[in-house]
Amino acid sequence: MEFLGVLGEKLPHTYSPIINKRIMELINVEGAYKKFELPRGNMQKFIDGVKTLDIRGFNVTIPYKEEVMSFLDYISDEAKNIGAVNTVVNKDGKLWGYNTDYFGFHSTLKIANIDVKGKRTVILGSGGASKAIREVLLDDGAEEVYIVSRYPQYSSENSKDKRVKLINYDELAKLNGYLLVNSTPVGMYPKVGVSAVGDEIIEKFQAVVDIVYNPTETEILRRARSLGKISIGGLYMLVGQAVKAEEIFHQIEIDKEIINIIYNELKKDF
Repeated sequence: MEFLGVLGEKLPHTYSPIINKRIMELINVEGAYKKFELPRGNMQKFIDGVKTLDIRGFNVTIPYKEEVMSFLDYISDEAKNIGAVNTVVNKDGKLWGYNTDYFGFHSTLKIANIDVKGKRTVILGSGGASKAIREVLLDDGAEEVYIVSRYPQYSSENSKDKRVKLINYDELAKLNGYLLVNSTPVGMYPKVGVSAVGDEIIEKFQAVVDIVYNPTETEILRRARSLGKISIGGLYMLVGQAVKAEEIFHQIEIDKEIINIIYNELKKDF
């Protein structure tokens, strides 16, 4: 039996235990998946506990995706490029860090038939999630990746790729493109019914992705659908990144149809 969990500061509403336990059921793996709520300033104690108790691995969420990196023995290339880790596996006492948000977002584009090669793309928000999205868009051949921040001068955006451009919302009003991605929490439960941008922005794009998963149809997605745009929410990304994490934990390849199974099961809950 393998012991897994999710690390965060406060985890009252996380869906990680539900999703990861369901994945383990479907792949016939016995294991426990718990919440690890950690007050700030206690990372070393937590890491020591992981090694002492031989915990197989854990997912990482806000606010520890960057802090945990300095406590790891190895970090994957995609996690280094993104500058954040959301999955850690314990291999014989050595901790390896990965970023499966990358895989989750890539899976979302694929299921929605969104092809960004040679096209202009825009990401709303410059936080940790935007960096994983940025790397997917760059790797998939986007011609330009604009990252929109309310305060660009304070952004942690660090890409050296010349295709990446950091702008503010006033500059966004002058752009059009193929894909618009919302990586901000605007529209997330319980503050539903609001959109990070209005119709005058959305209508300039062909496809809209919102990484918010609760509700499944956010205000920005409702507007996009009403304007006839390709649109998809964040639930598929949430499940996709969890499936990739379970592959890493158990060192196996998981049938990607499991993403669709769990996605369709969870849609009923939102």
